[in-house]
Amino acid sequence: MKINVLTIFPLMFKGPLTESLISRALEKKIIEISLIDVRSFCKDKHKKVDDRPFGGGNGMVMKPEPLYDAIRSIGVKRKNMFYKNPYTKPYVILMSPQGKTLNDNIIKRLVKFKHLVIVCGHYEGIDERIVNYVDDEISIGDYVLTGGEIPAMVLIDSITRMIPGVVKEAFSVQNDSFYNGMLDYPSYTRPALFRGYKVPKVLLSGNHKKISKWRQIESYKRTKERRPDLLKIKK
Repeated sequence: MKINVLTIFPLMFKGPLTESLISRALEKKIIEISLIDVRSFCKDKHKKVDDRPFGGGNGMVMKPEPLYDAIRSIGVKRKNMFYKNPYTKPYVILMSPQGKTLNDNIIKRLVKFKHLVIVCGHYEGIDERIVNYVDDEISIGDYVLTGGEIPAMVLIDSITRMIPGVVKEAFSVQNDSFYNGMLDYPSYTRPALFRGYKVPKVLLSGNHKKISKWRQIESYKRTKERRPDLLKIKK
């Protein structure tokens, strides 16, 4: 998968892209990530990416010209352009608190694309006319951050770990919380006794059928206790 990130702060990605699973996925060439500095597309000497909003109001708005040129530089056309195989088109995502909230189903759909373009907004947002070149708007929660860079990192991480070959034990991804619509079951490791707390006996039994059943029950119990809304969705 190819991922282009349009940002005015490319150095923010230095840590997340050089550690853990993402770093290994890049080394194996399972994914390819390119950071595109939107500021480099500004034509004025001050490299100005924002301006005051029409109609007045607080804050600044990201200008359309540099964003448009940055998007077009990677071959993106209008969002309604026809592609014989829609998953081969550069799919443009704007990280925005006004977008749909990121969840596992969205991630499963995005993994199917060969090329993602992630736009990191800033200030009071981007000029609305750029939305004509955006396929999707995604939020990571009902709160506001200083920009779209951290949400973009969250999106990249969540997508990367679901690409075949990235996580060594693929089955572990399928057991993660939300993958099957419920929270994950409790996990334990050695020692079997820690400060008076024991590991459930069934996990020490060696009976894989009983262990599997226990995990299903515990997954349901945890979901019912902590996220009952997920069970309603599952129905």
